[in-house]
Amino acid sequence: MKKNTRFNVFIAVTYSVTLIGGMYLGFKFLKDQGFQVRQDKRYVDNNARKVEDIIHIINKNYVDEVNADSLQHLPIDSLLHQLDPHSSYLPPAKADELAETLEGNFEGIGVEYYILNDTLLVTNVLKDGPAFLAGIKQGDKILKVDSTNVSGHSLPRSQMMGKIRGKKGTPVQITLLHAGNTTPAMLTIKRGRVEVSSVDAAYMLNNDAAYIRISKFGANTDEDFVNAIRSLKAKGMKKLVLDLRDNGGGYLNAATGLANQFLPENKLIVYTEGKHEPRTDYFATGGGEFEQGKLAVLINENSASASEIFAGAMQDLDRGIIVGRRSFGKGLVQEQFAFEDGSALNLTIARYYTPLGRSIQKSYKKGYAAYQHELEDRYNDGELTAKNAKQKDSLQKINAYVTPSGKKVFGGGGIQPDVYVKLDTMGYNKFYSTLVQKKVLIDFVFDVLADRYTPSYLSQNLNVFTINDADYKDLLKYIQSKNVVIDPKQLLASKQVIYNDLKVMLYKYHLGDIGYYKAHNLTDNVVKQALVSLQ
Repeated sequence: MKKNTRFNVFIAVTYSVTLIGGMYLGFKFLKDQGFQVRQDKRYVDNNARKVEDIIHIINKNYVDEVNADSLQHLPIDSLLHQLDPHSSYLPPAKADELAETLEGNFEGIGVEYYILNDTLLVTNVLKDGPAFLAGIKQGDKILKVDSTNVSGHSLPRSQMMGKIRGKKGTPVQITLLHAGNTTPAMLTIKRGRVEVSSVDAAYMLNNDAAYIRISKFGANTDEDFVNAIRSLKAKGMKKLVLDLRDNGGGYLNAATGLANQFLPENKLIVYTEGKHEPRTDYFATGGGEFEQGKLAVLINENSASASEIFAGAMQDLDRGIIVGRRSFGKGLVQEQFAFEDGSALNLTIARYYTPLGRSIQKSYKKGYAAYQHELEDRYNDGELTAKNAKQKDSLQKINAYVTPSGKKVFGGGGIQPDVYVKLDTMGYNKFYSTLVQKKVLIDFVFDVLADRYTPSYLSQNLNVFTINDADYKDLLKYIQSKNVVIDPKQLLASKQVIYNDLKVMLYKYHLGDIGYYKAHNLTDNVVKQALVSLQ
């Protein structure tokens, strides 16, 4: 199994199988399917015109010099591949999906569900959403959506999502089985706009330090953060651990708005510049909610774009300590150009630079810079011996910058943390990898464990909770029922990881995202190191 942090692996699996009705959690730009061969001449003509429009837009706006002649007669996907990894074409449905994600709301009924044994199991109902008001509860099983059977038919997830999703104000008929009942109930629900906070969790880690996790930089991130920080300050917060791990970015003004909560007036947060875009500086306006308290920012290899803008500003201005692993290195500015059919072009028009002038963008061409980053990260993880230290240091000197306090920081792509935390791979082996890939552990939580524990019990026993011997014996039976061969030696080696995974997923089911992070952070080495750094 490829190395990764315990947090990254399990949360990736957890959220990959959790869907919000009408919404796809998280987002990424998908490659366009390109110029499709159809007999409809009008379709061909429209796409030919669109290619011409795209080339015109590139000539007027692209971040670098480009040879337009080399782009002629190429299908859209091939055309954009000549540019950079982040310029992309979005078909209408994907353009709408991205807009909904960043705007912090979506149109649907507001449920999270998990496909358990080909059945839609409701794992969470968003408070005050249409489903909540209609009486849908956690643990319900959705059998039909309108006239379509969605349970027991192995429908693809995308089709299941599409059945529930719909425009605000339109009705959808849900046939479901309430937990503990044997007779199905039928509900007609009017779809609505459901608000989703970009703050996944906010709580006190101890008497004076708080934890806030931000999953994306959307339209309401600044407002969501202010509400969370005010609540925490009322509880005695003086230090903050801000978790931006796996935050792939979002709006630039959301990043600058968040940075403004930490910086005094007239401090440079970030600047952008491109071939057709003159330098634009973004300054703090002052009056933020947390200008004085101690700050630790958590990042990893999946923290990108807006996350890197924020972390880079905090590091360059000596405002906070950066803890974790080197960030992704996505420092290209995209502007969206919309077409009449609802599709859109996300085109790179400039580059982001930190206050000290560091380019955030890593090299997207194989070469010296990419080798430098790989060498540094492998050395920090202990994979390379001490003889590489001299070579590592010589590479860093090329891109060294100095902060106001005299601290050295390094450019060349991504944000390198002040405190590097090695990957924790203890317990990862082939057997554990099989359990994760086959979703055996998550299935066991929803299928068996969820009914054995109550939210109040879990809340009261957060620090000491672990599954008992009877649970463990049933887990072994469950693993065998899924046709997974148990390797006793590997099972013993991964037992603690398995226990922790079961715990955090059980806490997520009963106590939501905040329960998940409260349980997970008890054993998270990055959070522990951040608390030490804040002392």
